Amino acid sequence: MLIGEHLHTIDDKSRVSLPSKFRKEMGSTVVIAPGIDSCLFIFTLKGWKEFAERLSRPDSSSVLQADNRNFNRIIFGRATEVEVDSIGRILIPDHLCEHAGIKTRVAIIGVLNRVEVWDEKVWSSYRTAVEKKTDALAEKLGSAGIL
Repeated sequence: MLIGEHLHTIDDKSRVSLPSKFRKEMGSTVVIAPGIDSCLFIFTLKGWKEFAERLSRPDSSSVLQADNRNFNRIIFGRATEVEVDSIGRILIPDHLCEHAGIKTRVAIIGVLNRVEVWDEKVWSSYRTAVEKKTDALAEKLGSAGIL
C-alpha cells in the first residue's frame, strides 16, 4: 500500500527521487501519466494495467461517448513508461511537468494504489481547501455507505 506525503526537489534534468518506501513497492519501471486536479499519477506496471482495464470496460468506456474518448486520449496518449534509476530517481517528461505546473519543489503523495506528484504550492493549496471540507466529505461518504 502506498501512503504518506513526501517533499522533494526536481533536479535540473527533470528528475525526482521516489521515496525509498515507494521504490520498494513500485519496481524498476513505472508509468507516469497526467492526473486529475493538476497532479501526475504514477503506477506500477501491474497497477497501470488494472487502471487501464477499469477505464476500458464496456460499461464505463464506450468509444461512442465523447467524454470517455477524450479522457482516455489525454490519460493514455500522454502517459509514458519510465525507468527508476539505480538511486531511485525518475525522469518526469517536460509535457507532464507542464500539465501539473511543476517547477522545482514537489509533493509526492501515496494514494493506496498509485503515487501522485504535485507542485508543492499547488498541493499545499489543494490540501488546505480539502481539509476544510473533511466533515462534509465524511458525511457524504457515510451516506453512501463507504464510512
